[in-house]
Amino acid sequence: MNQPAQLDAVCAFLYREARYLDERQWESWLELYAPDVEYWMPAWDDDDQLTEDPQREISLIYYANRDGLEDRVFRIKTERSSASMPEPRTSHMIANVEILDEHDDVVEVRYNFHTLSHRYKITDQFFGTTLVSLRKTEGGFQIASKKIALKNDYIRQVIDVYHV
Repeated sequence: MNQPAQLDAVCAFLYREARYLDERQWESWLELYAPDVEYWMPAWDDDDQLTEDPQREISLIYYANRDGLEDRVFRIKTERSSASMPEPRTSHMIANVEILDEHDDVVEVRYNFHTLSHRYKITDQFFGTTLVSLRKTEGGFQIASKKIALKNDYIRQVIDVYHV
């Protein structure tokens, strides 16, 4: 019989993901994601609603599986991403972590984030809400899907995985 997820274990997992981003531990960060993960940050449409279909509407970020995330990390690590050079210094804060549902081996979680990103003597702030499906594994969890609602009205640069 499956054990119900504990909020403290979920929070520890989310905090570890944030730390890996802040410390640029890219390989460890990627290991937190399932191979079939969908990583999606929809855009806001003209009616102040999030887009609903990443295949037909604009997204700020969309990767249909971990291959896309791996490619992104490769480009960051090998300095093939001008948008990431130099890499910003980030500080991720996570709050209001809530287990919404639990079924089979998946835990549905909602949380708020606030990220500070410093580059070129300027500090930007990014904030929003994330819905994440965590798949239970023998060692803890893996991210099966991640949907990020960025709530900033204006961003003056390309948004990337380390901003959220």
